Amino acid sequence: MKHAPSHLLAILCLLSVSPKALAASEVELNVVGQITPNACDVLLSDDGIVDHGKVPARTLNQYELSPLPERQLELHVSCNEPLLFVLVGMDNRADSSLGPGFYYGLGWNVHAPDERLGAVSVGLRNAVADGVPAQVLASSNQGESWFPENIAYPNNYMGFANPGTLVPEPHRLLTATLHINTSINAASFLTLNQEVPLDGALVLDLRYL
Repeated sequence: MKHAPSHLLAILCLLSVSPKALAASEVELNVVGQITPNACDVLLSDDGIVDHGKVPARTLNQYELSPLPERQLELHVSCNEPLLFVLVGMDNRADSSLGPGFYYGLGWNVHAPDERLGAVSVGLRNAVADGVPAQVLASSNQGESWFPENIAYPNNYMGFANPGTLVPEPHRLLTATLHINTSINAASFLTLNQEVPLDGALVLDLRYL
């Protein structure tokens, strides 16, 4: 199992400097962050890798998305005491997304750099928090309001609570199954006369509230 990136304990902030400022005799650099005695570890099964192997081009739909077999990964969050946290899906291939805000990108065709390869969606199911089935909640406004939602849309906050509760609650242990659905773009939009690597990459960022 591999640790997924979790809450950053320190941030190095390099301030942008205009050409005019470069002429000054000094420039400011700020180092900010927090040291906290509380922390959570995040683990994903299979090292967080979903490998679809070789997908024959002839099997792809010509004029619509071609869904690949759904894959599942086990998510495990362990904190040293009950903490209020959320998970945020960060898309490292956002510029290639076929539906920004709804789907994660699958990267670009390395042989035709203007061709988007497809879409990825992630769902959280079978969540159990501290030994009790948990309700998965989502927020699209950074925690100001919450609603039941199992799909981890890019940049949404995903929190966890007892069933029937619409506000995330602190937990020490959380497990859930990630359901990853990958679809390849319509073949008519792709140049497929050479092998093309799929290149989806996203981060589940754990943040404390």
